[in-house]
Amino acid sequence: MRRIIALRKIIALVPVVLLALGLLLNAGCTKTTAAKQPAQHALPVQTKTIVLADVPQTDEYVATIKSRRSASIQPQVDGSLTRIYVKSGDRVRAGQLLMTIDPLKQQATVDEQINTEAQKKALYDYNQHELERQRGLYGAGVTSKQSYDQAIQAYENSKADWEASKSARVTQQRQLAYYNLTAPFDGIVGDIPVHVGDYVSPQTLLTTVDENKDLEAYIYIPTERAHFIRMGLPVQIVTSSGELIESTSVDFISQQVDNAIQGVLAKAPVHAPFDRFRTEQLVKARVIWSTSPAPTVPVLAVTRIGGQPFVYVAIETNGGTVAKQRLVTLGDTIGNDYAVNGGLKQGEKVIVSGIQFLNDGTRVQPTS
Repeated sequence: MRRIIALRKIIALVPVVLLALGLLLNAGCTKTTAAKQPAQHALPVQTKTIVLADVPQTDEYVATIKSRRSASIQPQVDGSLTRIYVKSGDRVRAGQLLMTIDPLKQQATVDEQINTEAQKKALYDYNQHELERQRGLYGAGVTSKQSYDQAIQAYENSKADWEASKSARVTQQRQLAYYNLTAPFDGIVGDIPVHVGDYVSPQTLLTTVDENKDLEAYIYIPTERAHFIRMGLPVQIVTSSGELIESTSVDFISQQVDNAIQGVLAKAPVHAPFDRFRTEQLVKARVIWSTSPAPTVPVLAVTRIGGQPFVYVAIETNGGTVAKQRLVTLGDTIGNDYAVNGGLKQGEKVIVSGIQFLNDGTRVQPTS
């Protein structure tokens, strides 16, 4: 009976012993695994501390480049174009011949006037000689006072008639000069919408000549921003990609609103090399309303996920430094930086290298 009781006690202890052995074996395995598992290494990265910079508050508008000297070439006479000596884009000198209108009809008028003048001159010369002769005869008592007075009258009439004919000839010759159209100053020829053989009149625009210097940017500011416009307001002329071409400022503000576009005209001088601009060229004008301090972040620190910009911020924790992904709101680019409208504060450190290897929570080791 005693043996049976002892056997039952031994059987009852077997599960306890097995459980203890299992715990010991598990602990041993865990230690072995932990010993084989290496500690995670921190990724070396470079960081940059967020600082405040003067960030401009800007708006961009489409501006038109215009010359302060621009001439529309229109004829002063009617006729058919016989020659066009230039093409669009040509550089011309002052007085250079641009086009010719058929002058034959006017040349005939000039020739006729020259002949008439010659007749008047011949009569004038005769009356002048006759006056001298009558003066001699009257002095000698051979002719009467009436004959002498008639000679004087004929001379005066012929002289006035000849001078009038001479003036008419000069006028017709000047009119003939209008059939040759020349450049009023050095400049660049614009579009030529006419062709040889076209009949033109004083209302016909033949072309334009623009002096490619003393250029201005014509900027139309929307009326809702009109009260911010002031003389000396900074303006940047930039390319379509945002590259700065020239910094200038407003030197003219119109006192009227253009009803067609509901804008106020502002002008800014442009002094860039002439090969960068042409008259009537469209450019981007960045108007700088004001500047204020704001955080900036390097362009290289920004990644985009689903079209949204993120940066990695180096955060100190008890276990070391980790990279934390941060959604940011970006403003305009300033050189190689973005202005930050939200998401970052002054003094925070953003990671600027090795971003492609980072995930949210990755251990990092800042090197700068």
